[in-house]
Amino acid sequence: MAPRKTHSPKVQPRRAAPADAAAPQMNLAESPLAWLARRTGKDGRALVDPTQLIAGERLRADFTRAQLTPRITSRWSEVSGAGTPEAFTDMVLAAKLRVARAMTAVGPELSGVLLDVCCFLKGLEAVERERLWPARTAKVVLGLALDRLAVHYGLSGSTQGRARAPVRSWHAAPETPAQG
Repeated sequence: MAPRKTHSPKVQPRRAAPADAAAPQMNLAESPLAWLARRTGKDGRALVDPTQLIAGERLRADFTRAQLTPRITSRWSEVSGAGTPEAFTDMVLAAKLRVARAMTAVGPELSGVLLDVCCFLKGLEAVERERLWPARTAKVVLGLALDRLAVHYGLSGSTQGRARAPVRSWHAAPETPAQG
């Protein structure tokens, strides 16, 4: 009798993850911040400067990584234990912490506008309508919030040379023992 061949399923080779696998995929065309950055005011300056845009998009990326965006449809593929702290990866927890720290740094007065515009992608008119603000108020409040957020992230519109950089550590030369 011939030995039986065991049929093993073909093992598919593992594919390497793309280099930007951790970065959430975003469409800048849907961002109200990007739209504001392309528009200019009466003085000819952009409504949102590049530093503010970077800060806002950085907040949006952390918000997306933290999986804080609301779901539109039901997710039937959840495994048991989903929603518990054990189900979150370190990346998700770190992103949630970064969002919380950014909101604390900006303050409760301005954090709501940042979340609405940067994270929930609401337009300025919608924010003004929901909050019963006068026209063009959201643009001013958003600018203030983005400035605070940029300071929190350490972003600046101008570059500083090494002479103005803060001293982060100082090391003294090792002492030599006195010969006696």
